[in-house]
Amino acid sequence: MYSENQIRKIAIDQRFAVDEVDERYSNHLFVRLSAKGRRFSNVDFRFSTFDACYLRDAKFDSCDFTGCRFVATNLHGAKFSGCRFEYATFERTTIDPAILDTECPSRENLGVRFARTLRMNYQQLGDAAAVNRAMKIELKATETHLYKAWASDEEYYRKKYVGVLWLKVFYEWSIFQLGDFIWGNGESALRLLRFVLLILVCMTMYEVLTFGDPHVVASYGSAILVSTEVFMGVPAPAGYPNLYIACVTLVRLIAIGFLLSIIIKKFNRR
Repeated sequence: MYSENQIRKIAIDQRFAVDEVDERYSNHLFVRLSAKGRRFSNVDFRFSTFDACYLRDAKFDSCDFTGCRFVATNLHGAKFSGCRFEYATFERTTIDPAILDTECPSRENLGVRFARTLRMNYQQLGDAAAVNRAMKIELKATETHLYKAWASDEEYYRKKYVGVLWLKVFYEWSIFQLGDFIWGNGESALRLLRFVLLILVCMTMYEVLTFGDPHVVASYGSAILVSTEVFMGVPAPAGYPNLYIACVTLVRLIAIGFLLSIIIKKFNRR
């Protein structure tokens, strides 16, 4: 049985004509609500839904949007200060990406959710710059969360991640760090280039130590050329182990796959 305060209140085609202070509008369904330029201070909007609302240039100070859902809502020019957005979601909503810097929840796992829902929102709007901004914050929050999950002494993490869960999150953090080093977890072509250059340096050293003379400078020049050719798929000179060629081929294919993934994602955001 539901209590009276749990019943959702519906407001359709309504308008805020004055500023609101210390009001409670939790568990509301606002449809085509208009509040252009209005100021809201310490207003409780928890678990409410904003559907096709017009909140352009509104000011929100210390408001609680916990569990709120914003659908096709115009928040262009809206300003937020000290608001709470834990578990809030956004769909096809126009909102300034500056909210990622000022209103992101302090707890990292909630920050990941917040940045992710905004990233998906900006993808729906085709705002590539905002998507990239949200992705950076999402990755940063994910890195911090995974690290704290296995290394932090904070009570929250030590109670939640124990035993097998601790091993699982440590593995996830390790894979995340490896992906970040190789290609910025799908976001950095420069890191992928750095990784390829590192592979070429290793191949050059192998070439010099195995087939050249480490004490002759000319050996390094020729080793760089040969290593580059082998990495690019040119048939290797006689004497190269088949396993070595197979490993180089595998790394080359992975690098190409990563590069194509980065390019496709960049174009999909436009």
